[in-house]
Amino acid sequence: MATDTLAEGDSGLEAAAAPKPRSEWTMAWRRLRRNKAALAGLGVLIVISLAAIFADFIATEPENHFDIMAAELPPGSEGHPLGTDDIGRDVFSRIVRGSRISLRVGFSAVTISAIVGTFIGLSAGYFGRWVDMVISRIIDVMLAFPGLLLAMTVVAALGSGLNNAMIALGVAGIPFYARVVRSTTLAARELVYVRAARAVGMSDARIMLRHILPNIVSPILIMATLGLGGAILAAAGLSFLGLGAERPSPEWGLELSSSRHLLRSSWWISTFNGLAIAITVLSINLLGDGLREALDPQAGAWSH
Repeated sequence: MATDTLAEGDSGLEAAAAPKPRSEWTMAWRRLRRNKAALAGLGVLIVISLAAIFADFIATEPENHFDIMAAELPPGSEGHPLGTDDIGRDVFSRIVRGSRISLRVGFSAVTISAIVGTFIGLSAGYFGRWVDMVISRIIDVMLAFPGLLLAMTVVAALGSGLNNAMIALGVAGIPFYARVVRSTTLAARELVYVRAARAVGMSDARIMLRHILPNIVSPILIMATLGLGGAILAAAGLSFLGLGAERPSPEWGLELSSSRHLLRSSWWISTFNGLAIAITVLSINLLGDGLREALDPQAGAWSH
């Protein structure tokens, strides 16, 4: 009896001393923290986001305040660290406030793409048969067009403007999310617990939302992070072509378009706006690559 009691006590102590199993997200965060490039991208993105939130405190001069007498001042001029444009507007103030527009367009476009694409992909992968066939053919047609060209087509139908550019970029990104979600849903619907839920009579909507969707969040999150940089870059391209933001908006792509004829005489206007786009997109891509390796280590190993 005493031996049995001691054995039970030892097993209890071993169970108490055993480390608690870490969740998948905890392990992913540990892997992400070891990726210096991803952390650098996250840090830069946080700084840019904070600059967008507190733009009114960082850039005290209104973005549309102009002074013809102070036009085309070079960087480092008194009160204008990045110089002024051709009508005397402060370049630094316009770049900081332009970050609000670029981030808003990027997040809005990614949100539209992710929500609609996930719903379509879930439906196609879960129901299969004619639903999958119809959705897959529509996705194939949309994928036949380059993303920017498809966005330009949508803008041409809706009309130019920043809000229509958000919708256009969101629509252009839908087929990419739908295709990935469909393929992961096809595998997830065959899991044992999904079959068990179907056997006990659980509704299709509940199975998709409670059992399948949580298991396919990782690829959606990776696509959304990488897609954010692409959406910001595409939005700048639409504005550069005159299909996005309209003057006097300080959107970065529009600023590049407005100052391209001043590249030789006032190089700083285009250069600093271009650097803002490049640094933002690069930081997002570094973070997205780090998330992909953290959430899917096998994919990260194959990519190297």
